[in-house]
Amino acid sequence: MDRKRFHGAFTALVTPFTSNGIDEAAYKNFIEWQIAQGIHGVVPCGTTGESPTISEKEQEDLIELCVKTVAKRVPVIAGTGSNSTSEAIHMTKHAAKVGADAVLVVTPYYNKPTNNGIYLHYKAISESADIPIILYNIAGRTGRNIEPDLMLKLAGIKNIIGVKEASGNLEQMKKIREICPKDFLLISGDDALTLPILKMGGVGIISVASNIVPHDVAGLVNSYNKGDKAGAEAINAKLLPLVGALFIETNPIPVKTAASLMGLCSPAMRLPMCAMEDVNLTKLRQALVNYKLIK
Repeated sequence: MDRKRFHGAFTALVTPFTSNGIDEAAYKNFIEWQIAQGIHGVVPCGTTGESPTISEKEQEDLIELCVKTVAKRVPVIAGTGSNSTSEAIHMTKHAAKVGADAVLVVTPYYNKPTNNGIYLHYKAISESADIPIILYNIAGRTGRNIEPDLMLKLAGIKNIIGVKEASGNLEQMKKIREICPKDFLLISGDDALTLPILKMGGVGIISVASNIVPHDVAGLVNSYNKGDKAGAEAINAKLLPLVGALFIETNPIPVKTAASLMGLCSPAMRLPMCAMEDVNLTKLRQALVNYKLIK
């Protein structure tokens, strides 16, 4: 397995909705634009894709549509996580069947399993399908942090190849990098921390911001990997004010609103996600104007 395929900038795709379902045409066009802009890979059905409010059938269809649209041009990492192990197994097996290149599996949320429960959850998923698995550690949403010692144990499972780290704890990430195998992928899960994570040996980002600025997010990673540290710093400095605006309310509300203002998709979201407050919308618009994404 060539783990280097999963280096780079991957977009955690928004999901375009119609009034009664998925806007498949807009989704395909959005993926085509992402690839044309130079993104290294895509992630359907993550948090940014509003996975908690799409049905099982919609999730299956979105993953399959994404795989078919991409047509092997870039890797597809399908979001297949759940707080139900059997549901995560079902979706992971489906992703493997339709040709996804890897799966992104979030720590079980709400039910707050023990460390052994987390380990057994991922072990069962691993044994269910022959597909690379990337852990997703985001305690702010799940209520459970994968600590470095547990991460090391999980890294010993044959097809668990890395982690999307969104704990916000750089010291924890540094420890993970130090104790886990050298080929275990440390992937940023936070646009504001991409550059610091690259500096400690991270391999890329699963990004929210790249929904609207894929060229620059990919460019940051490309510049750093080419040894152009000054170029990477410059792109990062340009991105940070925009990234701040994209998290002024709960993700994916601002980024989907931004994408709609840019004409990339409908602003429609499913409750409990809802339209932005006016004061925050004004700030987001100004950030997009400043970045020259809208007039």
